[in-house]
This record gives sequence, C-alpha cells and structure tokens, in this order.
Amino acid sequence: MSSALLFQPMHRQLSALLKGKVSAEELTRYYLDRISHHDIKLNAFMTVFYDSALQAAKVADKKRLSGEPLGALHGIPFGLKDIIEFEGQTTTWGCYALKDRMSTETATVVERLIDQGAIILGKTQSVEFALGGWGTNEYYGTPWNPWDLETHRIPGGSSSGSGVAVAAGLCAAALGSDTGGSVRLPSAFCGITGLKPTFGRVSNYGVMPLSTSLDTVGPMARCVEDVALIYDVIRGPDSKHPPTLQPPLDNPITHLRKGISGMRLAVLPDKEREVLSSEMNDAYERSLSLIKDLGAEIVIRGLPHPFETYRNMSSVIISAEGYSCTADLVDQSDLPIGSAVRNRMLHGKSCSAKQYLDALHQMNLWRAEFAVEMSDIDALITPTTTDCAIPTDEVDEQILPAHFTRATNVLGLCALAIPSAHSTNDLPISVCIHGHPFREAHTLRIGWALEQALDESSRIPPGLDSG
Repeated sequence: MSSALLFQPMHRQLSALLKGKVSAEELTRYYLDRISHHDIKLNAFMTVFYDSALQAAKVADKKRLSGEPLGALHGIPFGLKDIIEFEGQTTTWGCYALKDRMSTETATVVERLIDQGAIILGKTQSVEFALGGWGTNEYYGTPWNPWDLETHRIPGGSSSGSGVAVAAGLCAAALGSDTGGSVRLPSAFCGITGLKPTFGRVSNYGVMPLSTSLDTVGPMARCVEDVALIYDVIRGPDSKHPPTLQPPLDNPITHLRKGISGMRLAVLPDKEREVLSSEMNDAYERSLSLIKDLGAEIVIRGLPHPFETYRNMSSVIISAEGYSCTADLVDQSDLPIGSAVRNRMLHGKSCSAKQYLDALHQMNLWRAEFAVEMSDIDALITPTTTDCAIPTDEVDEQILPAHFTRATNVLGLCALAIPSAHSTNDLPISVCIHGHPFREAHTLRIGWALEQALDESSRIPPGLDSG
C-alpha cells in the first residue's frame, strides 16, 4: 500500500476500505509502523495500543467481508487525547504525577466512535490538565511540530499530540478538547482542520473536566468533510451529560456543499487586526477576498467587546473550575506537575465565590448581547492565531496564544479552524469561522466552501510523506 493513502482525507480512506482496495488491518498496520518510526522524534503519542488496535482491525475486516451493515467510520484509525477515558487503558490527563492512572470507564465519545467501526490506535499527548495553548509539557516533553523537523516548534495546545499525529500521518483523525482554543490552536499550528462544537452538542461524559461550563470535545482531521463526518457520529443527547439533552439536532452533511452565496460574514475591523504579524494579515486578507468571490457579503464588524475582554473573563472561569477539579493534585507542591500549569491552576484558589458567580453571570449577559448584535450575521471570520508556530525555546508561559479563540467558548459559539495559507518558511496559517450556537452544520458549510477556494488542506509536511 502506498503511504500516499495515509495522507488522504479520511472520507477517501473510507471509500478505499468499502471498495476493498485496502483492509482495515493493512491501514492500521501502516499507521502503527509510522508511529514506531516517526514518533520517537515527534512525541505525539502517550500510549499506543498495538495489539488491541490490530485485533479491532481484524474484527472490522471480518465484519466487512460478512456483508453485515458497517458503521460510518468503519476501519478508520483514530487517536484520542489523553484526557479521554478508555476503560482498561492509562489516562494521565497529561500529568506525570498520574502516569499509572488507569481508566475504569469509557467516555461516551469513544463508545460512539467504536460503535461506528473506528479503530483506536492510542492516546495522544496533552498539556497537563488540558491547560495551555502552546502545547508544552514539562515532564512528558513537548510534541514536535511536524512542519519543521530541524527546529523544535510548538504544536499548539492543549490537544498537542492530536494535532501532530494527524498532520504527520500517524493516524487518520483524532479527538481533542477545547475549553479556550485547544482543538483550534493545534489544528492551526499543525496545518489541519479542527471543529469546536457548541457546549452541550457533544457529551463530555468520561472526559477530564477542566471547565465544566466551557469544555467541549471536537474532531481533528485533514479536511472539513472529515470533521463533519466525525462530528455527525459523536454529537447528540447523552443522559450521562445533561446539557446535551436539550439542543435540537442538526445534519452536518446534507448542506455541506451548497456554498455561501448570499451569506453575510463579519470580518475584523482594522483595530482588531493590529495584533497580527504581516504574513498572518496578508493571509487573512486573501481569505476575505476569496469569500467575496464565493458570493458572500463582507461586513466589517467585530465582537461587542475586545477579544482580550472575553479572554480575561474566561481565565476566571477556567481557573476556578479547573482548581476545583485538580486541587488535590496541584496543592501538593512535591508532585511532578509543570510549574507553568500549576501556577495557572492555582489562580483559581484565590478566586472568591463572588468573583466566580459574577463571571458566570457576565458570561450569560454577553451571550445574550452577542445573539442580538450578530443576529443578521451568518458567522464571524478571524485568523485562528496571531502568528505561526514559534520555536519552543521562545515560549513565554505567561502569555497564551489564544487571543482569538477564547471568546468563542465564553460566548457559547461553535467554531471551525481550517488551513488558509503558509508562511515563507512553509509554516501553516489558519482561518477560524465562529458560528452561532448549535449552528455547526452552517459553520461547516462555510468552511467547506472556503476550504475548496483556499486549496491548502492537502499539503503534507516535508520529510514525512514517505516511510
């Protein structure tokens, strides 16, 4: 089998599997071989399930040959962020102090993947407790951004390993989580596509809680159609996570290719673009030009408040709720927990009940305000990050790269990050589509149209396209 198939979009792999051009076992073995060969350097995986993945692949092939009905992801190899529980496997929450922790249950999202025939290859790296946008990990080591094999650059976080694994062709797709950008940042820095669903659209049951008000689980893959297919599988009501019981279901596939002609899309005013590097600004301008060519109307309109205002508020909520979930660990100064993550989490220790409840109240007011002020807009288009991936030795842990992403979670929106360009030194650049709550299907439709015009999603990191 040609290694080219490993870098094909997942939906094409599904077609090859259905036509018998490749078996699930062959596909799984090839990914496992690549992990063995490349992950020594890339450090994307925490744990690899060599035996159980191959066994699951053999079962998938027998089912296909028997003529039984097949699942929507039948035979596709996945990675799981190491905060997602999988019974009988280690789940460390990215924390070395929990290196021997075993899952006693399986997350709902994992059950849904497996029910639809997905093959779980292993657990991918995470920033400790999923709290960090650069993707650094002091004790397990920072995964290596595959777009520069000479300089160790940040992968983005906190779903760092998932971003690297998909971009480097170590799995077909992966799940990450997003509390303030943790699906979108690694997708942007690693040149792949990532969907942050609306809170309450996908079950969080069996996923380490960082912020019980903001956490979401989202798919990371090579293109918009792929994340739409995965989202279609993992979304929906779950009695084990009550917020999922109310929202009406959407269909992310039916209207995916219907274009954006006639839509009204908001874009950033000049003031909000001052934080962008020149290359990011040029790439953003090109995306806006293509949006016009696709027949959409461009409306210059920022959010009701600066992005920094929403980001600051999210820090109060995340640190307070995060500390509540991890206090037994971060309060023990002798445990091997990264100093930067520990310090961020300990901010929640000094947060008063009044500060926390005021933040939640303000969040609800802002959500109502957004619904009114953006009611005539289909989505807001921004860059995903302010610059490309920087070398790990230039990271300032006091600063987080989530300038454009945290507002999405605070406002209760969905969002889609897609590759939009590449820098002069070949590093990925990304654009983000922020959609209204529970309008994932609409947001994916915008993303698919723009993705076709941008023509960036098929790029492969140099030096990883074989072997």
